[in-house]
Amino acid sequence: MIEFRFPEILFLYIPFAMFVIFDIFQSSKNKILADIPTNLKKVLLENINLGRLRFKQNILFLSTALLIFAGSGPQIGTALAPVDRKGLDLVFCIDVSSSMRGTDIKPSRLEKSKFEISQLIKNLKGDRVAFIVFAGTSHMYLPLTTDYEAAYLFLEEIDTNMIPTQGTSLSSAIQTGLSAFSDDNSKFKVLVLISDGEDHEGEAIGLAKQASKKGMIVHTVGVGTTSGSLIPSLDQNGAVDYKKDKAGKLITSQLNEKILEDISQAGKGSILRFDNKPSNFRNLIKEIDKMEKRTIKSHVYSEYEDQYQKFGLFSLFLFMTWTQLGRNWRASEALSSAMRLAPGSLWMIFSAGRQLLMISSNT
Repeated sequence: MIEFRFPEILFLYIPFAMFVIFDIFQSSKNKILADIPTNLKKVLLENINLGRLRFKQNILFLSTALLIFAGSGPQIGTALAPVDRKGLDLVFCIDVSSSMRGTDIKPSRLEKSKFEISQLIKNLKGDRVAFIVFAGTSHMYLPLTTDYEAAYLFLEEIDTNMIPTQGTSLSSAIQTGLSAFSDDNSKFKVLVLISDGEDHEGEAIGLAKQASKKGMIVHTVGVGTTSGSLIPSLDQNGAVDYKKDKAGKLITSQLNEKILEDISQAGKGSILRFDNKPSNFRNLIKEIDKMEKRTIKSHVYSEYEDQYQKFGLFSLFLFMTWTQLGRNWRASEALSSAMRLAPGSLWMIFSAGRQLLMISSNT
C-alpha cells in the first residue's frame, strides 16, 4: 500500500501532462520534412539523428515525471496483516488506594508496581494484557490488547487520585477481573492482583475459588513491608503532610500478606513480592511461562517507510543521462526551432534551398 506525505505535489502532473500532449500534437503537425526533396533533406539532416532526439526528449519527460513523484513523498508499507501468536490473557488488578503512596518501597509502592509491570510487559511475546484499577471500587482501565505501546501509555497515567472512593476492595477487583475474560478457554487466563492488602472486605477468597473452578489462575503480588510506612498526602497549601486517623494520629500502612496468600491459594496461584530488590518481575514471568499458551489471532500494523530517495536518485540519473547523450545538441536545437516556425517561413527556406541546388547543378 502506498501513501504520500505531500499529495498536493501530484497536481503538478496536470500541467505536465498538458505540455506532453501539446508537444505530441505539434510533432504530428510538422510534416513539412515529407515534402522536402531528398537531396535537400540530406543536406539539412546530414548530422542529425531524429530518433535519438526523440529518445532524449522521452528521457527528459520521464525524469521530470519521477521528480514530481519523488517530491510528493511516497511511502510504502503494509497497512494491516493478521498474525497468529502463542500467548495468555493477563489481567493486572492494580491497587490505587492512598496507602499505595507509602514509601517503604522506593520510590513509592505504586510507582514500584508500575515499573515492574512495564518491565514484565517488555518480556511478553504475544500475550494480551489488561489493566483494572481499584480502591474502594474497581474499574476496567484498559481492555485486553496486544498493543504494548498503548499499555505503556495507560500504565504511566495510573495514580492514586483515579478513584475517589477510598479503601481496598479486593473482592471488587477480582469480580471486575473475571468480567474482563470471555467464557471460552479459561485455562489460558491469569489474574494478577497487585496490592498492599491493607484493607480487605467482601468475598475475595470465594471469588478466587470461583475463578479457579473455571480454570483461571489468580496470582497475588504484595507491595510494601511488614514494618509499614506513613501515607504521604498534600495539605491545602500544597505542602507534604501525612494521613491521620480521626483522633489525629499518624496512620502507618503495613503489608497484609496473609489475605494475599489466602487469595492466591484459593486461586491456585502464587504469592509474590514487589520489594526494594531489582527485577521483581522475573518471578512473575517464571510463573507465567509455566502455563500452557494458546494461539491468539491478532493484527499488526506496519509503519510506512519513505521511498522518495529512490525515485529522486533515478530522476537525477536520467537527467544526467539526458545532458550527456550525443554531440549534436546544438544541431538538434536548431532543427527543433525550425520545425516550430510558421509554415510560410519554412516554405521560404525550402524554396531557397531548391534554387541553390538548381544553380549548383547548372554549373
